Amino acid sequence: MSLKKIKVFAPASVSNVGPGFDMMGFALNKPGDEIEIILNGGSEIKIKKISGDNSVLPYYIDKNTATVAIQSLLKKYNIKTGLDIVINKKMGIGSGLGSSAASAVAGVFAVNKLLNLKLSKYELLEHAIAGEFIASKGIHADNVAPCLFGGFVLIRGYDPIDIVQLDYPKNLYCSIVYPDIEIKTCDARAILDKNVPLKTAIAQAGNASGLVAGLLTKNFDLISRSIVDHLAEPKRAQLIPCYNEIREAALSNGALNCNISGSGPSMFAFSISKDKAQKIGRAMLRSVVKGGLKGRIYVSKINDKGPVVLK
Repeated sequence: MSLKKIKVFAPASVSNVGPGFDMMGFALNKPGDEIEIILNGGSEIKIKKISGDNSVLPYYIDKNTATVAIQSLLKKYNIKTGLDIVINKKMGIGSGLGSSAASAVAGVFAVNKLLNLKLSKYELLEHAIAGEFIASKGIHADNVAPCLFGGFVLIRGYDPIDIVQLDYPKNLYCSIVYPDIEIKTCDARAILDKNVPLKTAIAQAGNASGLVAGLLTKNFDLISRSIVDHLAEPKRAQLIPCYNEIREAALSNGALNCNISGSGPSMFAFSISKDKAQKIGRAMLRSVVKGGLKGRIYVSKINDKGPVVLK
C-alpha cells in the first residue's frame, strides 16, 4: 500500500573539522530536524507549519531550504504532486551545526521514501545541496553529505562531486557547546580571505592529510595535533564570544582538540570516552555562562545512519 504521509529525522553535523574547510564533516546523533510530509491530493507544495525556529524561517517555498531541495528533486524527475510540509527545527538556526542542511536532507529523503522513487543517496545529494545554497549562498557539502550519508565524510572534489566515507575510531566522542547567538553562514564565509600564502596552504593540507591518516589508523595523538585550521578559524574566532575560554576549558579537561563547528558559534571537542566527553561539555558550557551568554551542550558519538524514517 502506498504511503500518504511520512515523518523523517535528519541529524545535525559538524563541518570543516579543523583543517577540512568545505571538505570534511561528520553526523551527530543529536540534535537534528524533523520533517513531516503529507500528500495533499493537489498540485501545490505548501509549508503548513514551522516550529522551533522562533518565527524566523520563511514559509515561501522558494526561500526555505527544505522546499527548495524538494522542488529541485521533483523538477529533475518531472514529478507533479501536492505536498503539505511540517518542519520542526530541533536545533538552533545559524548554530554551526548544519541546521539548513538537515532540513534540506530531511526534505529530499522524505520525498524519496514517500513517493517510492528508490533514488540513491548520491542521486539525492545534488538536490540537498541546492537547498543548502539558499542559506549559505555557496556550493559546499560538508554538512549536507555527512547528514545524508552518515558517518565521517570527505568531499574529495566538487566537479564532479566525489564523496568518500572514512573509517574512524568507534570510541571517538564529540562534545558540542552551542552559545545562544546566531552566525549566518554567508556572513562567516564573507570574512574569509580569497587567497592564502603557499606556506599556509601547505600547512593546511598537511593537517587535513594528518587528520584523515589519524582517523584511519586510530592514532589519537595524530588526530589531536592535526585538528588545526589555518584558514577559517583565525577569522571566525572573532565572531564567537569566549572563544579562547571555551577552547581552554575543553583542552584543560582532556579534549584531544577543540575547534569551531562549521561557521560557528558552536564549538566541538573530541575525546575517547563518554564520561570525559560529558565533563568536557560541562566545562565548555561554564565558559559560555561566565561570558554572560546562554548555551547548551550535546554529547554524541558519530552517527553512522544519517536520516531515518520516524513513522
